[in-house]
Amino acid sequence: MTDVPLAHPEKATAAPGGQGQTLLILAADHRNSLETGLYGITAPPTPAQEARICADKLLIYQALLDAAEKLPAGAQPGILIDEQYGADVVELAARSGGAVDLAVPIEASGSDWFEFAYGDQWRRHAEYFPADYAKVLVRDNPGFDPGHRARQAKDLAEVSSWAADTGRPLILELLVPAGDSDKQAVGNDTARYDAELRPGLTVAVMEYLQDHGVEPAIWKIEGLERHEDTVAVLAAARRDARTANCIVLGRHATHSQLDHWLKVAAPVPGFVGFAIGRSIWWDALHSHLYHHSTDGETRGRITGQYLDFARYYLRARDGELAPAWAQAPRTQR
Repeated sequence: MTDVPLAHPEKATAAPGGQGQTLLILAADHRNSLETGLYGITAPPTPAQEARICADKLLIYQALLDAAEKLPAGAQPGILIDEQYGADVVELAARSGGAVDLAVPIEASGSDWFEFAYGDQWRRHAEYFPADYAKVLVRDNPGFDPGHRARQAKDLAEVSSWAADTGRPLILELLVPAGDSDKQAVGNDTARYDAELRPGLTVAVMEYLQDHGVEPAIWKIEGLERHEDTVAVLAAARRDARTANCIVLGRHATHSQLDHWLKVAAPVPGFVGFAIGRSIWWDALHSHLYHHSTDGETRGRITGQYLDFARYYLRARDGELAPAWAQAPRTQR
């Protein structure tokens, strides 16, 4: 990376998830989990392995461009992409003239607690490209170690202040893993945790971070099972006259599960889109990696999966689907 930032004066940062705007992000900022889970890399990647991951991320972006042409007015495509393996994509998206919104992560990959990618140089990297959004991934739970939580919140408040000063709306991706007491309370049943405990814990974490100076423009939230939980999470995002919005993250869930989460969230004003990644491109890239599909077939499959979720979200937003509680989830595609 050179020391001269990209100039892109014609691209103005839009209001995050503004009135009438539905932000449909294709998330591809995975790094450690991608190396180990998809490519089976357990040592520092070789130049050839790095090149393969970079090429596949470019394929994901090309698939998004193909899909963008088919989205209706008011549906804004976005790409969430990292500098490590997606620098070419970051530069292309930054020069897209607003055709694709660009979000770039600030966190290091593979850490349980928030750490800055590039350490003390994180601002130089974060400011190099004219991204529409900065993004941080956060894991937290009220039952976690208080000291770790406080240190994490302090770092996140620093990012939040920087984002406000530089005019880069902050997306905070919030994961709320179950603590030991949570697991005991639901008998180690993940579905029960998601339905019974995670919504309330999510609200508690959001309020804790806000009270510690963390003010994202968009909360990227794990899918919720019930309408009332979605309303409660949005109320937390907007408590005390805040204006933040929410989007739904994918969590590599099944298609039927994601359909349900999107259907629950999309009709709620203030939920303004999604950021879905592995559920869209993981299987396609796996097939491509083992020579079961060509570049073109892989690109087309990713385009189709993205458009399927995009159209489903828009239909749910516009009230064209039965309420989530009145219709069984779709069968696996």
